[in-house]
Amino acid sequence: MKEQITQPNHESYRKHRQELAWKILFPVILSSVLCIGLTVLVSIATFGWGGDVQRWADISTMWIAIPFMLELLIFLAIVVGLIYVLTKLLGITPKYTAIAQDFVYKVKGYVQRGADVAAKPIISINSIGASIGRLFGKE
Repeated sequence: MKEQITQPNHESYRKHRQELAWKILFPVILSSVLCIGLTVLVSIATFGWGGDVQRWADISTMWIAIPFMLELLIFLAIVVGLIYVLTKLLGITPKYTAIAQDFVYKVKGYVQRGADVAAKPIISINSIGASIGRLFGKE
């Protein structure tokens, strides 16, 4: 025996069903009908009653090219903006890059001295051990 699952019948479920019909299904069906109707209308205008196929092909090409040209215009604006920013930065950066380079050289010196100080006792002990080993003939 299979149990029957009853559908909920509360207010929020009814509201959801109503919104599903009007906010999802209706716009999808309406836009599908409009697209099919426009396709039929364009086909009749193009191929029936001595329609001009070349003119419709040119119009279609225009509608395909317009979004591409708008995207390229946005890309051009971004590139021009980047060029402008880089020219401004190139006017400013030599001064600050020289300061940064001097700072890095100072830090390098401090790090090198610190590493030498940390390694000096170990190197000294190893060199003393090697000298004693050589003195007694061990290599």
